[in-house]
Parts: sequence; C-alpha cells; structure tokens
Amino acid sequence: MIKRKLLLPALISATLLAGCGGQDAQQKNAFTPLVAVESAAFIDYQPQKSFVGRTEALEDVGIVPQVSGYLKSRYFNEGEMVNTGQLLYQIDPSLYEAKVASAKASVAQAKAGVTNANLDHDRGKDLLPRGGISQSEFDRLTAVKLQAEAALKSAEAQLQAAETDLSHTTIRAPFTGRISESRASIGDLVSPSTGVLTTIVSLDPMQASFSMSEKDRLQSGADRMSGLGKGRSGDVEVWLKLGKGFDYEHAGQLDYLGNRIDTQTGTIALRAKFPNPEHRLLPGQYVEVIVKDKNTTPTLVIPRLSVQTDLEGDFVMVLKEGNIVERRNVELGPQTEQGVIIREGLSNGEQVLTKGLQRVRNGMTVRLEGQGA
Repeated sequence: MIKRKLLLPALISATLLAGCGGQDAQQKNAFTPLVAVESAAFIDYQPQKSFVGRTEALEDVGIVPQVSGYLKSRYFNEGEMVNTGQLLYQIDPSLYEAKVASAKASVAQAKAGVTNANLDHDRGKDLLPRGGISQSEFDRLTAVKLQAEAALKSAEAQLQAAETDLSHTTIRAPFTGRISESRASIGDLVSPSTGVLTTIVSLDPMQASFSMSEKDRLQSGADRMSGLGKGRSGDVEVWLKLGKGFDYEHAGQLDYLGNRIDTQTGTIALRAKFPNPEHRLLPGQYVEVIVKDKNTTPTLVIPRLSVQTDLEGDFVMVLKEGNIVERRNVELGPQTEQGVIIREGLSNGEQVLTKGLQRVRNGMTVRLEGQGA
C-alpha cells in the first residue's frame, strides 16, 4: 500500500511535466510567424519610358482655289483615298481659255514686230557704211529692234501667266491621302478668298509627337540622339499603345529632336515615324509612346508584394541565417512583368519575405512554409 501511494504522485507529476513541456513548444511555435520567401533574381530587361503623344500626318493640306470661277465638276467621293495627281475639281475654264488665246495672239504679233525690226536693222546696218542713212537713224532702228524684242518677252510672259491660270482651273491631289468632305457645291462661285474647298491628309507613314522632361532626356540618352534614333545606350526602338488592350504592331523610328527646352513645361519635343499600311492611325489620335533600348540589360527584380513602405521609404524583409529576418531599405525601379526592379539594397540570390509580413519585425525568428514545426 505504501508503494502504491508513493508511485501514484510520481506518475501524476511526470504527466503534468510532460503536458507543460508540450504546451510550451506549441506556444513557441504559435508566436513564431509563418512566412514564405522568394529569391531576388536577374532578368534581361529593356529599359523603357512611356510618354503621352498625339499622331500627326506627314502631309496635311487644305485645297484652296487659285483662280476665280464657277465650280463645274467634282471628281471624288468624300472620305475616300485619292492618289497623287488625281483630278478633284474642275472650275469653268472658258474665261481663261479666252485669255490664253488672246495672249497667244499677242505673242504672234510681237514676233512679227521683232521680225520687221530685225529686217529694218539689218538694212540699216548695210546702208550705214555707204552713207545711205545717218548714224542717228541707225540708232533709232536699233532701239526699235530692242523694243520689239522686249515686247515679245512681255507677250510671252503674259501667255505663261494665262496658261498658268488656265491650269489652275483643274485642281488635282498634290499627294496620296484621304480626302475630307467638300465645302463647295457644283455651281458655286469660288476664288482664293472663299477659302478651303476640301482637305487631304497623308496616312502612311504617320508621325507621333510627344515631349519628355529634361531628366528623361539625359537618362535616355536623347541628348545624344540623332535622326536615326541612336542614343547613349545604343539603338532604341519606339512602340505605340492605342488604348487598353490595343497595341500597335509596327515599330517606329525617332526622326526629330527639338533644339530647345520649353521654359513653360521643362520638356523637349520629339517625334517618331511609324508605318501605317492598314491606316489604323489617324491624325489627332492620342497614343502612348514607348521608347525602349533594343539591347537588354541584366536587372535585379523581386515580387512587388514583398515591398513595404513607411516614413523611411521602401523596404523589404530579408531572410538571414537561423531564419532571422532583417529589414533592408531599397531603391525601386519600374514595374515589369517579372517583378519590380531593385536599383539598390539587394544582391542576387537574397531571399525576401512574400507572406506573413504583417507579423514580422526586424530581428525576429520566423518559420518557413514547408519546413514543418
């Protein structure tokens, strides 16, 4: 009986001690945050910048009549593509045809006068050495000849002007492009003062104009950029985004860099040219212009969700030996499809926390997912 009494308290004490030890281990695990990590890694990155731009036609012209007259015919459909030299309008040419005929008659008359003056001058030239005419008479014949030649040149100039006016009664497309609506009707009296009859814009290729800040200009190498699109980092390529979900499939080329900084905005003007065979681009369209290096650069990235921000700036929690976490301030770059770029603060292969960040503090010991208790 005495042994049983001694043995029972001993068993109870051992059981209690074992229970307390298990609870301590559970509580310790409960207060050790469970986290997940990913490694910082290098990717091949094309540095790029995006800017808001607007498309422009290389050629944009208003068709204005050069002579006055009644509009006789129109030879295009509004909104269609027209080709270089295509007939657009015909102004009644009868008045100008009459002027050309009159000018031709004046030229013929002037030529006859020159012929007569030359004959008189030649006869006087033969008679002068023999005393047949006086020197003053010969000088008069010379002057008449010169006057007849001047009259011929004047008549020829008037004929050229009349023919030019006649040619202006036929209005043709100066280049290939899309024509707008006609602002004049058949039978209207048109003249240079009546204004634009219609407009034509070229569509292929198309330009996109945009501006970049002084800082972007220096960072992108645009300060050393030529019309061929070469910059400090080598060749660059230009792309367009037309809106959410609408990327433009043809690459462009920078072909213009402004010669001064706008003092009001602190930006410099640039322009890129894009092929536009399907006519997806139209003048005046807002676009996003993306300028990127053709050459890739090894760049360190981490998941964006691992980055936190406080009053000191951006930081991440780095896993060190012994599952201890350490705060690390970082300098961020742009966001990419593979993650956010880290400019400073991390090295390749270092592990950053991506889960359980709310319960983690600098210097804490953590548990990793998949490593058990």
